[in-house]
Amino acid sequence: MAAGIYAARKKIKTLLIAENFGGQFVIAAKIENFIGFKTISGIELKNRIEEHLRSQEGVEIKEGRKILKIEKKGEGFSVKTDKEEVFDTKTVLVALGSGPRRLNVPGEEKFGGKGVFYCSICDAPLMKNRTAVVVGGGNSGMYAALDLLPYAEKIYILEYSENLKGDPVYVEKIKASGKAEIITMAAVKEIIGDDFVSSIKYEDRKTGEIKDLPAAGVFVSIGYQANSAVVKDLVKLNDFGKIITDCKTQATSCEGIWAAGDITDVLYGQINIAIGDAVKAALNINDYLKEK
Repeated sequence: MAAGIYAARKKIKTLLIAENFGGQFVIAAKIENFIGFKTISGIELKNRIEEHLRSQEGVEIKEGRKILKIEKKGEGFSVKTDKEEVFDTKTVLVALGSGPRRLNVPGEEKFGGKGVFYCSICDAPLMKNRTAVVVGGGNSGMYAALDLLPYAEKIYILEYSENLKGDPVYVEKIKASGKAEIITMAAVKEIIGDDFVSSIKYEDRKTGEIKDLPAAGVFVSIGYQANSAVVKDLVKLNDFGKIITDCKTQATSCEGIWAAGDITDVLYGQINIAIGDAVKAALNINDYLKEK
């Protein structure tokens, strides 16, 4: 959205293709580190930026579409969507972000939506007066635990390493609630249930003992993986599947393709940084097209 706003201001003929607007931050009930707002919900922030985008002239928007493939075509590219559309372009800015990482353990797929969840703000109310397990001790896990606090009777937080990695301010709030029990050095082995989740098995990595936790819900919050598959044959990726970019311009290894946001090898995954990188990319695309 930020890149679209800047592209419009530079009078670049622009097509913005999106499955939906907002990205990861839409699921946040409260954002307290977006510059200019002491606090704002993810939905409200999305609405404000989207309204700004749609007020600009010169940006065509194709919403509700997934990108299936991006291919090199002559000096430009062709972009294919799941609506059987093909668009030709001189340049591409990939800002597809990342999606939730899976545990890949028995029961995870079976109980998807039946006790296994990836969006805490969406599904936390289902845990009212029940026991929930949050898998992950980083900020993703802390957000999930905070979303669960008003609803769950008991919250277990399982972290693979020895210490929680989430911001101390979030950890302190969760500990102060009296509802949460933090279990470190825990490796999830299986999610169990009949029609719905009833418990989770994990290995105590200190002793090797397999333990069982009764729970009605498992909130998988172990981070995200880059949605870079559509360009993996065109640009260089790092070992984590993220697009390697030039930090000055956001250009990739393939001339004519730029990338911004959490899909890239950016050091810090933050909304403010993603927006700044997208603006940087749009401005560099403008310079590139002028030179061409």
